[in-house]
Amino acid sequence: MLGMTSRPAALSLLLAAATLLAGCAPRQTAGTVVTAKTEVSGVSFYPHETGLSWWYLPEGDTSKDTPYTLKTLGPTYFQGQPVIASQLTGRGADQTWYRTYDSSGVKLQGIHKPGVTIILSPAWQEAPAETAWRVGLGWEGSSKITIADDNGKVQNQGTLNYRYDVQDSRQVTTPAGTFTVWVVTRQIRDDVGGLFPAAQQYWFTPYVGDVRTPENLLLTARNFALKSGGK
Repeated sequence: MLGMTSRPAALSLLLAAATLLAGCAPRQTAGTVVTAKTEVSGVSFYPHETGLSWWYLPEGDTSKDTPYTLKTLGPTYFQGQPVIASQLTGRGADQTWYRTYDSSGVKLQGIHKPGVTIILSPAWQEAPAETAWRVGLGWEGSSKITIADDNGKVQNQGTLNYRYDVQDSRQVTTPAGTFTVWVVTRQIRDDVGGLFPAAQQYWFTPYVGDVRTPENLLLTARNFALKSGGK
């Protein structure tokens, strides 16, 4: 692994290799994603109940391409703190996020990829309070980044700055259906080799989740139906 100040470009390349849109990853021929939907009356505004699953495809792919799968793994601990873990897999990707959910919104505590753990302090504010959503809303913050290997040895440290802006509310259609979404742009800067793209846009629907992720993945299916709230 890398030292505190050595080979930042190589570290960035390592992390990029595990990103969700690994263009060189082989695609397998598969049919449309088959899911079993269950009525779930307790899905949250920011869905994070254990067992929920979502399937995504990059824009431009077809239903025969292999999807990415996002699953809520459930409660666990990260750096000694109770969190909710969610994992995305597919096409060689394997990434787990550790988040907390409360009345102030959603906070990202850290991320794990094979061989690499990213710790954020204070936590990264990913989403606002439920009642705060409106076109024109913006929020920003700064977190210290600590990058460690699987043995806990620190490899690099730095600072991450982020800015979110809610640009629009509109109706969109994906293979999973038609949704009313909040269109959000986020901007990120860090000084540890550019762990995240500088600017990304995503679409969020309450009680459903990300309809379009910051990595340009479109929702194609989910394993839960709602009695109320989403579509």
